[in-house]
Amino acid sequence: MSPLLAPLKTNTARRVLNSFPWMTAPFIVAAPMRVMSGPELALAVSRAGGLGFIGPGAKPDDTITDLAMARRLMNAATTATFNSSMFDTVLPVGVGFQLWNGDIDSATRAVREHRPCAAWLFAPRNGQPELDEWTDALRKASPGIQVWIQVGTLQESLEAANSRSRPDVLVVQGAEAGGHGTAEGAMGLMTLFLEVADAVHRSNMPLFAAGGIADGRGVAAALALGATGVALGTRFLASTEARISKGYQQEIVRATDGASHTIRTTLYNQLRGTKGWPERYSPRGIVNKSWHDHQAGVPFDELKRLHDDAVQAGDSGWGPDGRLATYAGAAIGLVHSVESSSVLVNRLQTEACDVIRRLPGS
Repeated sequence: MSPLLAPLKTNTARRVLNSFPWMTAPFIVAAPMRVMSGPELALAVSRAGGLGFIGPGAKPDDTITDLAMARRLMNAATTATFNSSMFDTVLPVGVGFQLWNGDIDSATRAVREHRPCAAWLFAPRNGQPELDEWTDALRKASPGIQVWIQVGTLQESLEAANSRSRPDVLVVQGAEAGGHGTAEGAMGLMTLFLEVADAVHRSNMPLFAAGGIADGRGVAAALALGATGVALGTRFLASTEARISKGYQQEIVRATDGASHTIRTTLYNQLRGTKGWPERYSPRGIVNKSWHDHQAGVPFDELKRLHDDAVQAGDSGWGPDGRLATYAGAAIGLVHSVESSSVLVNRLQTEACDVIRRLPGS
């Protein structure tokens, strides 16, 4: 075995396999992107040997609807798909909760009724105490559920690792990631992951790397850092199962050069009327006409009018000359086509293993 694949035989890897026995290495996770990661995407990724997460819906109770759909899809599939009797109760998909505007009562009802295998917690308004409150409530509602917490700074990772309700998994997200991430003090994945790993190693928690990973080379690089596995968001936006507008998806495939063509800004939130995000979070998205006009000094009221007109235009509202938000990560230049999630998972795993085998000394 290559030294880079050695982490796949560690205690943390074994714990992942004990919790998610259908997964195959290298471990690939589809992140819970709000609205766009629906039950079809999550289940397709898990069927392919990864772990798919359903993202938060437009309303808290949408999670219950999505989990019920995941259960129906499971019941319609052959039991041989996962080759395990555990799915008579537990769903082989996770679910994401955005805490600052989430509803803990709705969340606990969702996991109690539908038993997803994992819950990914993100964006608390009140830091670790709020994460602890949700963790305790979800574990009480669904004993055995695996709690994943997303962190974007060293301090957040230390607070999670030393908390009274320590999570089962930490997702370490670098500044390259798309969508809403840590703005203040954000670092690239390579530096952030290594410092977090050194700081929390005594906790012996599985650490999943996220941010800027879109192909097998990125997966291999994350394994070299010591990651137990990887979580991808932007790459799965360009999948056939993603719950996404065609115009949005086409822009993910079209765009290149993430350093120049993506930006962290709250402008798109403001134009969409998305209010209330804690100040320490800001979204990364693809630059478009709204951004360029903003930079040129066009008044916000005019930008808002043009944006709202673009909403009515359908798929043409996205693109370099469009005005609608395309939240995406800096790895957009590595996304070239729309494919099924199973193809993506299998190729990511195969590419990563090929990269590792070609390394000197492997």
